[in-house]
Amino acid sequence: MDEVRNDNFILGQSEDDDFGGVSKAMDGAFEQFLAELVFSPNDPRLDIIENYDRVADEQFLGWLDNKVSSSTDPEEKLALKDLRSMIDDVTKSMEVSRLAKEREEKEKEEAEAARLAAAQAAAEDGRALSDADLLKRANKVNTAGVDQVMEEERAQGGGKSKKSFLTSQLTPEIRMSYEALVKDLLPPYKSGETTDSVVYVNYDRCDAQLVKVLDERAQNGDDDSKAVLEALGREQQKRLAAATEKLKSVLAVGDPMRMEGAIVKLGKEGQIDEPFLLLLEANANQAKAAGAAGPAQLMMKLKKKAAEEKDRNSGSKEIRLLRKLLREESSEEREKILEDAFTPRERILVEGTMANAQKAADGEAPEEEKPVPDVPPPDFINACKAVMLNFGNLNLEKADGETDLSELIKEIANEAEIVATKIYGKGMTVKEQQDRAWSESTTSIFDLERLELEAASRGETAPWANDNDDEDLIPGFDASGRMQIGGN
Repeated sequence: MDEVRNDNFILGQSEDDDFGGVSKAMDGAFEQFLAELVFSPNDPRLDIIENYDRVADEQFLGWLDNKVSSSTDPEEKLALKDLRSMIDDVTKSMEVSRLAKEREEKEKEEAEAARLAAAQAAAEDGRALSDADLLKRANKVNTAGVDQVMEEERAQGGGKSKKSFLTSQLTPEIRMSYEALVKDLLPPYKSGETTDSVVYVNYDRCDAQLVKVLDERAQNGDDDSKAVLEALGREQQKRLAAATEKLKSVLAVGDPMRMEGAIVKLGKEGQIDEPFLLLLEANANQAKAAGAAGPAQLMMKLKKKAAEEKDRNSGSKEIRLLRKLLREESSEEREKILEDAFTPRERILVEGTMANAQKAADGEAPEEEKPVPDVPPPDFINACKAVMLNFGNLNLEKADGETDLSELIKEIANEAEIVATKIYGKGMTVKEQQDRAWSESTTSIFDLERLELEAASRGETAPWANDNDDEDLIPGFDASGRMQIGGN
């Protein structure tokens, strides 16, 4: 009644309106889930996939949108917008994968139906044949396998190769996967931006598949797409011209060892890019076609060195390892690379901390740290998942034709799991870890932290976190642990 007398009561309003249209309990649960996503050490996209049902919940998305619009902290607002954008990207990626799977299944069903129809037609024709015609048909069937093999060999000898995505038709899921990038490239632009400047900023995100998408739009009368294609061509020419000058400077030093040194210098200066690598490969192929084996080997050696230097000076250790494995076509060599990266090593140099310096002054040996690998296997697997999520729709040019990037990364991830099992043994599943924690009656500090967050979301305080709570003190002792005498 006090609310009514004070005009604070509005007909049709509930306490849910104070929490973005959800209850107080649900608001606390959403806050806790948001904290798990924001402060997770993993790639946020991986956490979004693993918790997709909770992330895709319409009530949570509405609550998140309301939180974005009502936030007054610029940094918090930007972080929440980035998270919302990631959720949209993951949702679109999963939708693209679903559409691709449905299309493949439909094509298989249509191919099977066509095969059965052809078999049925052949069977109908066979019933009308004479005995002599049946014998001829049987003889033809006996040699069909040999004829097929010979036909395949002739096709391969004639230069027939696997169908490239450049000559294949665009599918709806491919168009959908490039919608965001196309939107960034096409106008309207911000003040001061031009087609050339936008292409320059986004050039590293562009690939041959995007060119196909833009070309299709241009052929359908989209002048903006045509302008972007022309800007891409101009930017490509600029970068190839710059790559040519860098290659000339490398070859000018004369000695192959000094050439590699020049490559290292370019890598440290951050001047090794994709056009430079492609130019080295093009020169190697041209020399090989001309029969110049020596120059071809030199160019491929320089390309390999340039790729290694580019990886060394960019990205995390996990991404550098993945790039190195993607360039290696031999499964045995990839296994050696993984063993070298996953094997724990002891540090030769002692870490320069004040504690170690004091121990050295006192004549004591520093504490030995546990050997660690260059790349922990779990971090590498997470990196593989992140790359598949972001670039799984791309193809790679290999010696035996084009290879789907996602399939190759899956193969590498399987090899990594085998190598990690050899080194560390079989890991425990989540259920096994829970069973172990129950049998040993242990509680993780992360469990305690989670319980504290849950209590805070309810407006409560965990018993062990309340410094002023005297109810849990041992009788006769104060909060500092001192014995009380005389009631003080």
